[in-house]
Amino acid sequence: MKQREKTSTRQKNLEKQIVSFLERNPNRRFKSKTIARSLGIPQARYQQFRNLLRTLATNGIITRDGRNAYRLRGTTTTVIGRLRVKSQGYGFVELEEGGDEIFVSQRNMHTAFDGDIVRVELFARPSKGRLQEGRIVEVVKRQREYIVGTFCEGKYFAYVVPDGLKILWDIIIPNQYRGRAKQGQKVVVKIAKWEDVKLNPEGRVVEVLGYPEEVGVDVLSVAKSFGLPTKFPLRVLQEAEPLCAGIPAAEITRRLDLRQQLCFTIDPVDAKDFDDAISLQVLENGHYLLGVHIADVSYYVPEGSKTDHEALMRGTSVYLVDRVIPMLPEKLSNQICSLWPHSDRLTFSVLIELDASGQVVNYQIRESVIRSKRRFTYEEVQQILDEGDGEYFETLNAMRRLSKILYRNRLRQGSLDFETPEVKVLLNEKGQPLGISKQVRLESHQLIEEFMLLANRVVSKHIAVHLAQNGRRRRSSLPFIYRIHEKPDQKKIKEFVRLIEALGYSLEVKRGVRAQHLQRLLETVRGQDEELIINTVMLRSLMKARYSPENVGHFGLAFDYYTHFTSPIRRYPDLVVHRLLKEYLQYTGVNGGMPPERREYWEELLPEICQIANEREIAAMEAERKSVKIKQAEYMQTKLGESYEGVISGVVPFGIFVELTENLVEGLVHVKDLENDYFIHDEKHYALVGQRSGKVYRLGDKVRVQVVRAVPKEGIVDFVLAK
Repeated sequence: MKQREKTSTRQKNLEKQIVSFLERNPNRRFKSKTIARSLGIPQARYQQFRNLLRTLATNGIITRDGRNAYRLRGTTTTVIGRLRVKSQGYGFVELEEGGDEIFVSQRNMHTAFDGDIVRVELFARPSKGRLQEGRIVEVVKRQREYIVGTFCEGKYFAYVVPDGLKILWDIIIPNQYRGRAKQGQKVVVKIAKWEDVKLNPEGRVVEVLGYPEEVGVDVLSVAKSFGLPTKFPLRVLQEAEPLCAGIPAAEITRRLDLRQQLCFTIDPVDAKDFDDAISLQVLENGHYLLGVHIADVSYYVPEGSKTDHEALMRGTSVYLVDRVIPMLPEKLSNQICSLWPHSDRLTFSVLIELDASGQVVNYQIRESVIRSKRRFTYEEVQQILDEGDGEYFETLNAMRRLSKILYRNRLRQGSLDFETPEVKVLLNEKGQPLGISKQVRLESHQLIEEFMLLANRVVSKHIAVHLAQNGRRRRSSLPFIYRIHEKPDQKKIKEFVRLIEALGYSLEVKRGVRAQHLQRLLETVRGQDEELIINTVMLRSLMKARYSPENVGHFGLAFDYYTHFTSPIRRYPDLVVHRLLKEYLQYTGVNGGMPPERREYWEELLPEICQIANEREIAAMEAERKSVKIKQAEYMQTKLGESYEGVISGVVPFGIFVELTENLVEGLVHVKDLENDYFIHDEKHYALVGQRSGKVYRLGDKVRVQVVRAVPKEGIVDFVLAK
């Protein structure tokens, strides 16, 4: 007993010595061996001493900084955020609580990868106009579990060179973890160990994708690099098997039967998952009765099932350049739930009565069954509208009239209408790009967009206002998922105002910017030389739309209430909205639409669902964009030396980005390839200015460029100005 007390006393004394040593050096970090030497710890007791340091750090008495370094706890300010690494090696941390980003140099990156949630130690406040700087001291959460790269055989060991320029370290692969990988193959690696930034991370090969030149390996590599699951677990596929038996007669009987009503789908030519159908009747009083009929996925995917869990983890279907990675197994997404023509399908219908001016006068939200009469493509509908004849012309023409009324009303209320063209890459059977074209926005596209916007708006307002008021609960308090778009950051708006004033335009923001103000500006500059620069910078000044259980409205659409209800086959939040609607229909009039225990259940669950959905949406968008870029670069590789017209789409200190007018391919003109001059980056005016010549390259300027380099693996294209 005395020996144990003596050991405990000695340890407490040593703890005091460690804390005292760090207190004498409050702004420094020390390796464990340095602390041991300073305190006279003999080599025989070093291991025990190091364990004590780790225990003190675990207990929060001191702070572990890196693999084996320590400092006094509480001597510096730390914040948590998401790291975004630039291809040049440095990065920025977006803070969880918002505000200005934190700049992190490459030497202060610690063991963090792009996208990781990290803890950053802040340096002294910078001078005015510069970002706060810091260094990463802890990786709180890894964003990516797997990394894609090229397997290489070294003289003494194997290693993987990551595909992305944002991952700056090769990954060492011990022999026992190389699997069947061969020199030059694309592989997926899982990081096994990385504790010291001075050493390369170690990993093991978990999947061999194939050689880069094999069909589809390039896009598959993109999918894997973003953590997108390309196969469904067997248990999920097995769960979907029994669902083909047909719809029970009792289920049809209890639903609103709309099978005799004229309704049809309008989708892209290559679509296979048809989750929305539309119908329209012109009533005797001149009103419109619009029907928006959405696939009832919630009937086939019960909450808590294996399929439901998989769908939540995926969050969304991902539309890559050569394939679709669906949220639901094909049996559900392309067959049972998909609203194929001439087949009975279970749906959730929103039936909306509108007057001649497009104002909603009544609506119903009902579980239903439909039988689509036709599967249209956008191009087929547009041809019928243009020719003024053909199958269902009268109905389609009435739909066009109503959609135009809704569109005008929406713009009058302040909805923003950006012209953001998308690209279509034509591939051959080997996955090689044959051509790139701009997607043309047709009246048929606008028709579907307006009807889906209206249905989403009606559903969200039904929950937030109608049910909440009927249940005598305060508005917007019922559990629900909203699609929100917060007001823009005032600092960014002020910077935007400075830019447009320099271009000769104005924007009233004294009482706060509103979407109506921005829309009027968009209309003013339409067709002007400054249109691109103003559209681009305005978009960058706005917040990103996201899912939230708390409603703050949708700034860009100028809607007080908005949700996503119309795509449950490909978006998980829509599926949850369907489930909530069914519960509210079941319990309408009971304590505000839902029993207290169910309300508590959803209030606890919805924040997590929204967080996952937001994260998966961002990953999907980035993967889709990357897959297009690698095919664009592959296509431009066949056009080396050719010249194109383009527009400056970005200005950075190291050059100008140019987007080609013909096919929207974007590439860099490096500053070293500009005229024989020294160019200064004018950040406020989005320009590069020649110090000697005064030559200015500004965002939105038209230029002619020549293709000089293309790297498909990275999606990189380089230009020089054509002479």
